Amino acid sequence: MQNQYEMLGEIIKNARTKADMTVEELANRVGISERFIYRIENEGKKPSYEILYKLIRELAIIPDQIFFPEKQVEDSEMETIVRMLHNCDERSMQIIKATIKAALESQPKE
Repeated sequence: MQNQYEMLGEIIKNARTKADMTVEELANRVGISERFIYRIENEGKKPSYEILYKLIRELAIIPDQIFFPEKQVEDSEMETIVRMLHNCDERSMQIIKATIKAALESQPKE
């Protein structure tokens, strides 16, 4: 049976993989060493609240996955995208809006 910190490591690793992010990229974004990410993901190392907060935000993790792992949370693509949008700056939001507009305009007319 996994302890809570091993589950945390698995959740973080799965979210990082789903985000198509390397350990190096995540470490740079959160401001910690790659080794510390490896230790969290693979050795059950527990991060501080500050680091956990940054990991949750950077990886767009639903906090319930961490704090209530017994509740299996189904994460929709839409919810993931919305959480990711909260981390975007104004320039990124303009790019995203233009991309969505172009995608909608390129859909076949019914």
